[in-house]
Formats: sequence, structure tokens, C-alpha cells
Amino acid sequence: MINTIYIEKNILDHPRTRNITARFPKARLITCDQYGEVFNPKAQNFRLQKQQPALILAEKYRHRVLEAPLGYGIGAQRNYYFSHILNCLYDCRYCFLQGMYQSANYVLFINYEDFQQDISALCQTYPDEMLHFFSGYDGDSLALEPLTGFAGHFVDFFNELPNAWLELRTKSTQIRSLLNRSALPRCIVAFSLSPDAIAQKVEAKAPPVMKRLEALVKLQEHGWPIGLRFDPLIYCSDYQKLYADFFAEVFARIELQNLHSVSLGVFRLPEKYFKKIHKLYPDARLFAGPLIQQNGLISYPPALEQELRSFCSEQLLHYIPEHKFFSCQ
Repeated sequence: MINTIYIEKNILDHPRTRNITARFPKARLITCDQYGEVFNPKAQNFRLQKQQPALILAEKYRHRVLEAPLGYGIGAQRNYYFSHILNCLYDCRYCFLQGMYQSANYVLFINYEDFQQDISALCQTYPDEMLHFFSGYDGDSLALEPLTGFAGHFVDFFNELPNAWLELRTKSTQIRSLLNRSALPRCIVAFSLSPDAIAQKVEAKAPPVMKRLEALVKLQEHGWPIGLRFDPLIYCSDYQKLYADFFAEVFARIELQNLHSVSLGVFRLPEKYFKKIHKLYPDARLFAGPLIQQNGLISYPPALEQELRSFCSEQLLHYIPEHKFFSCQ
């Protein structure tokens, strides 16, 4: 439940603002000039705010669509990401957002049409290329869908762009808006998945893995292209059995004809973010593992990382053709 909503003054009368605030008639409404006044101050306690986040309604003026980091992609030469929301409903211990942001409050940018204008401009700039656009980098794509209407709005938009693909990255089971419409062949619903024994320890507030698989099955039966994102891989002493059994369980439910892509990546965090998160959660077992600093990142020692990556890659290629597999570096 949202108890407090901050609203930038210039969007008080925006139809999307009115629709959202109407859903929370008892919420305290506070106006501000810019969302950064609330979101960016350093003297905030992320862990405390996470217990009862506020919602901030804002307008995104610049840098709405950005080039994706190197090594982040599923087959296209040109990859971009955009974020209609900052922060996440869930509380995954490995998530970089809690190291990047000062605040745990949710920021929802309600000027969807401006994002779409920027996406259209890129598609027009490269009319002979297929462009991939990723949602879910700075917050789960579907977790707040009943509130935001984001997916329903953007799927219709991407349906009109002949050279654009959209990925909705999620752990959510909020898929009703997708089931209530025809599937779009160029929209991939990509589920982040971990073995249940790991998810229970490090993916607080996220839907159980079995619930995510149930949502995935419903979507693939409805014709939606599915993505599987095994990222981050987490090391533990029995990881080989854990991941082998998990992959077997997942692919027993997957229809390969509707599987667009599979990707994996090993646990890693920028050193600055890691230090901040470790200070928030000093007793988290995830951070007590065999981790080292290398090239500004905290991850596993190279030999262990390669061992983990190689084993899981080999397991996955038992089930899928190589052209559907992408290893995030």
C-alpha cells in the first residue's frame, strides 16, 4: 500500500497522474518542484525506506533512452534500455539499485509519450537495422503493472515499429494485461530465474520461482516469445547439482518454439555499490562468499567464475540450440 505520493508540480493535472492518485484516496499527496529533491538527498536510510516506500510521480526530461552496456544483448547490433520506473517492488540482496540510489522510494516517470518519441527517432535513424530495447534495467517491468499500465501501453506502441524489439525483464506474475491481448512477436517477456534454494535466501519479496514458471507457461501458451535470464549465477558448495536439477525442471515446462533466448551472467557488482550494500546488510551470507575486487567490480575469482559459467553454459546447451544462448560478460 502506498501511503505517500510526491508529485512534481508541472504534472499535477496530467491524466496519468490523476488516474494513479485516484487509486490511493487515503494517500498523503505532497508536491515538489523536481523529483530529485526527494529522491537524491544523501541523508536517507535505504533499508528503512524499503519497509514502506513512497511513490514519486515525475517527468523524465533527458537521457530517456540510453545505449545498453557492452555485453548486454540478445543478438542485435544496436541495444538500448529505457526506464519508466526507478527502484523495485522486490528486495533482492544482489540488486545493484540499492547501491546506486540514495532512496528506496519508487519514481514513476509518467511521460510515456516522450519515451516513445525518442524510441521512434532511433528506429528512423537506423531503418534497415533491427534495434533491441530493454525495459527492466532500473526496476521490474511488470511488478507494478496494475498501477502503471506500462506494458499495455508500450506493447501497442512497439507493434507499430517494424524494426524494433522490446524486452520486458521481470520476476513478476502480473501478466494479466499481456494475456488480455494478442501476443506481439517482437516483444520478449524475459523472466529472471534462480534455483528455489537460492531465491528463498536472496530474492526477498519476489514471487516464488514456481509462480514465475506458472506465469511463464501461461504466456507461452498465449503465444508470447519467452526469455530465460539466469542472472546472476550464485556460487554455493553444491552449485552443480543445484543448477543441473533446476535447469531440468525449467526446461521440462518450456516450449522451444516459443523460447526466444536464454542468457546467463555471474554475480558481479561495481565496487562502490557493493560497499554500500554490504554496509546496509553486513550479515548477508551472499557477501561472505569467495569474492574479490577486479577491474572495479566485486565478483568471484576468475577461475571460479569461469568454472561456474562453463558448467551452467554446458548444461543449458543440452536443452537449447546455440543460437538462442547468450552469455553476459
